Amino acid sequence: MVLAAGLGTRMRPITDRIPKPLVEVAGKTLLDHVLDPLAEAGVIRAVVNVHHLADQIERAVAGRTRPAVTISDERAQILDSGGGVARALDHLGETFLIRNADSFWRDRAGSNIARLVEAFDPALMDTLLLLAPMEGSVGFDGPGDFFRDEAGRLTRRGAAPRAPFAYAGAAVMRKADFAGRQAGEIFSLNALWNASLAQGRLFGLVLDGLWLHVGTPAAIGEAEAALAAF
Repeated sequence: MVLAAGLGTRMRPITDRIPKPLVEVAGKTLLDHVLDPLAEAGVIRAVVNVHHLADQIERAVAGRTRPAVTISDERAQILDSGGGVARALDHLGETFLIRNADSFWRDRAGSNIARLVEAFDPALMDTLLLLAPMEGSVGFDGPGDFFRDEAGRLTRRGAAPRAPFAYAGAAVMRKADFAGRQAGEIFSLNALWNASLAQGRLFGLVLDGLWLHVGTPAAIGEAEAALAAF
């Protein structure tokens, strides 16, 4: 599931004419920077949700076969991250990947997507998040999201001024965790993650590579420079 329905307000004025997932970095759209590694990791089907300038995204993925793309249409109303996934559940398996369309990475050794899938253990976890170390990441100006213990179990930053890891925009989740949520309901994935965190079932895997968050026009150049130097 690729979350591509956002308005991209921080990327204006570029997103007044194109949707954020079609912004280009180093000659490739953000959406292709997300979809190509999924294909390389063996993902054969992807659901992409659309809202802002949706026709452009539909045209951009129309010819894709690796992965083959199904559109989840949110033109009528944007549903936030959790609501977007809930709307698309009929197209997803019992366990599935979620990717944000505004961040990507370069793998250092093997595929981080493959590592994430292999590390997911439903006996221990509801959700496994891919985490980017704050040190060395590009384009992210926040204070960090999570602390991680030796077993990989996560806690929120809370009142701490900084945390060592940011959510890298990739997760493995289960359809069962959306039980009781209705198609058309507006909610954030954070609501589900907080429930898992309270049960000690929210885990994180640290990304091995270079993470690039492209949220503003200025971040495009930063990302291109970092890619050239990687």
